[in-house]
Amino acid sequence: MRQRQTGLPGQTFGPEQLFVPLFVMAGRPAIVTALGFATGSALYFSLPAEPSNPWVLGLAAITLTGWLVVRAGRRGGTVALALLCLFALTCGFARAQYRSQALAAGPVAALSLGRPATITGWVEAIERNGSGRTRLSIRLPHPGGAPVRRVRVLANPHGFEPGDPISIRAVVDRPRRAPVPGSYDFRFNAYFSGIAASGYAIAAPEAGPEPGQDAPARAIARWRWHIAEHLRQRLPGRNGAMAAALLTGDRSGLAPGVSATLRAAGLGHTLAISGMHMALLAGGVFLALRFGLAAITPWARRFDAAIPAAIGALIAAAAYFLLSGGAIPTQRAFLMTAAVLTGLVAGRRALSLHTLALAMIFVLALQPEAIRAAGFQMSFAAVAALIASADLWRQRRRPAAPMDSGRSGALAALGGLSLTSLIAGLATAGFAAFHFHRIAGFGLFGNWLAMPVFTFIVMPAGVVALCLMPFGLDQPALWAMSWGLDVMFAVADRVAAAPGALQPVIAAPGWILPLYACGFVTLLLGRGLVRGGGAALALVALTLWSLTPAPDLFISEDGIVVAQAPDDPSHWTASSIRRGRFAVTVFLEQRAARSAVSTTTTLHCDDLGCSGQAPGLNYAVLSSAEDWAVDCERAALVVLTVEMPSWLKPHCHALVIDREFLRQRGGTLIWTRDGAIVRTQSVSAPNGDRPWELNAR
Repeated sequence: MRQRQTGLPGQTFGPEQLFVPLFVMAGRPAIVTALGFATGSALYFSLPAEPSNPWVLGLAAITLTGWLVVRAGRRGGTVALALLCLFALTCGFARAQYRSQALAAGPVAALSLGRPATITGWVEAIERNGSGRTRLSIRLPHPGGAPVRRVRVLANPHGFEPGDPISIRAVVDRPRRAPVPGSYDFRFNAYFSGIAASGYAIAAPEAGPEPGQDAPARAIARWRWHIAEHLRQRLPGRNGAMAAALLTGDRSGLAPGVSATLRAAGLGHTLAISGMHMALLAGGVFLALRFGLAAITPWARRFDAAIPAAIGALIAAAAYFLLSGGAIPTQRAFLMTAAVLTGLVAGRRALSLHTLALAMIFVLALQPEAIRAAGFQMSFAAVAALIASADLWRQRRRPAAPMDSGRSGALAALGGLSLTSLIAGLATAGFAAFHFHRIAGFGLFGNWLAMPVFTFIVMPAGVVALCLMPFGLDQPALWAMSWGLDVMFAVADRVAAAPGALQPVIAAPGWILPLYACGFVTLLLGRGLVRGGGAALALVALTLWSLTPAPDLFISEDGIVVAQAPDDPSHWTASSIRRGRFAVTVFLEQRAARSAVSTTTTLHCDDLGCSGQAPGLNYAVLSSAEDWAVDCERAALVVLTVEMPSWLKPHCHALVIDREFLRQRGGTLIWTRDGAIVRTQSVSAPNGDRPWELNAR
């Protein structure tokens, strides 16, 4: 059979291999495996009910056998890649389910929920919540091999530091679920973070019994805290808090307003220790060691200075990984850095999409729940876009010109930094808008102005300070770092204060993100028309996002009804402004509402409850079921803060949402059309059996 010529020189493909030439890197098994594994993990967490697993294992065995048969027959091509992707998908699905059930099977700490109890363990971290209050993360004693459990308590440390044993009287309860469908799910994230309960202290903490376990973890926690405290003492104010966040990952000293300013200026990514921080640290150590060894002429003539320099940089990167706390972006950054440095030792180029795929597989194999995290998605999206752009640039750039002047070299460096910020910003913008419902309107300008200082002054000076800190010689480096932070904060303050710096975005339905991600991946991996199709698919997802009908009412778990005012759709009214403020605030953020929520004359209240009107719909909020017949005739929606007898519900022509309904399903969104309810969406499915749901009951 005649074979068809592809766009790749020197290669031909038969009909069964036509899929591969359409994608730049689709023939790499690691990339296919990473995409399949990520899809399987995402599929598991998106299901409304817990699946049975025998069919997953059977499908994995069948696809693995099929892939081996195809590879043994030397056919390769599309069939082998499809089978490999299906096998990876089932492995990702099975791994996510196994981890979820393994955490559920672990012993849960015996805590007295909802009433005073004594919490005993050791201080793992001292944090700040969104309102700026101090919170202690206490790791509880656990049997060997059992999942780690933690309790978070709002309390004054009273001199306690991370690593110290502690005993404290507190009132704690299980983490609550998401307040609004599609919002941040505290219960899900707490479950996979090992947070068994959270609450507040009712007495000052006391010294607890010395734990007989977790000695390495306690030592690392104490080490991080002492370095962070040293930085905050040497650099008082927000500069010291920022230095501690950049070098140790400890954000406990950062005021909430500082983080908000950086996010509004498009510089929030500097707070997350990721590839940029790791590359600057490892790269700085590598260059310093290489130049230092090269200066030893007799040794440099016999040995390659790059190899020991790469090993030293790898050790420094590992220490920084432990010091920073090892968040998901840091895991990806460390794996990529380790691959690059290992490639230098082996004499091979390691920075590629293939390496990024291996890092993704490793992270998801350890923490499959990371597929839902904004940090995971944005981190991998930014690096993938940068690598794909660099590969495209290498393919199309002109032959290297002779070395230019220092001025043009500096301009080229600034231009490269600006282009990097632009590519990374565009790659993460869609994911950031989906998760945070905010877009930094002038983020590109903030990065252009601040990132050169951050890249060439702040982080290098911080790395030098860390190296000199054991000898007590870090003050000059910290002074330089503080000067750079002053410039960075000056830029952030100016950009964040500009009108329209932070644009609210209406929340997207859950299916928008997978559709957008498919288009994004196709855009990166495709070639020719396929790449254009990926861009078109991403644009379609964004277009559908803007056209999706918004909900007309929201009912919080406390029974608060938030509805559009019938005379002004941009204004929202609430049945109560005394309770459920957090859920109402989250809902307003999702709707990008600018006006304050308040009760208006559209709500008519008496001793039994209130009645109101949304566009084309009457509703009632009752504290008693005594007058249910009248309200069922007048309203299309009846919300009760008490439980309605089950035998009464069939006699009510309206949709009844009572306390039992809200207890099982949580906050609920309602869509209407022509005065009738056409759709509802709740936080939890009825009788949900997911492990993180059962653990919180």
